[in-house]
Amino acid sequence: MALYESVFIARQDASAAQVEGLQDTLATLIEENGGKVTKREYWGLRNIAYRMKKNRKGHYVLFNIDAPAAALNEFDRQLRLNEDVLRHLVIRVEEHDEEPSIMMQKGRDRDDRPRRGGDRPQRDDRPQRDFKKGGDE
Repeated sequence: MALYESVFIARQDASAAQVEGLQDTLATLIEENGGKVTKREYWGLRNIAYRMKKNRKGHYVLFNIDAPAAALNEFDRQLRLNEDVLRHLVIRVEEHDEEPSIMMQKGRDRDDRPRRGGDRPQRDDRPQRDFKKGGDE
């Protein structure tokens, strides 16, 4: 069986419970056709770069899939038929990452960066200006 990653965007009108139900439906579809979903990540309701079908936001979901081609074809067909799915992308990969995706790690990396202000050295190489009050002195 081949390894795939799939990301789909569901409509902003759908509730989180409806998106969870959609995830369950798609996962059982893959399992019924001889594959398995090794990882599911719900990235949340996020802004979309441009409007799609009158939606400015969407629920993002990532699947790591280990399935034969027939199961993936049915998975792709169901995504195209579902009215709640705005866009989807399925790519074949050599191996799956076991750790969380970049979207899930985003918050942790911010704490490692230095803060502005006190940690940086002050610039002393700038020329000092002498501002005098008054006119032509």
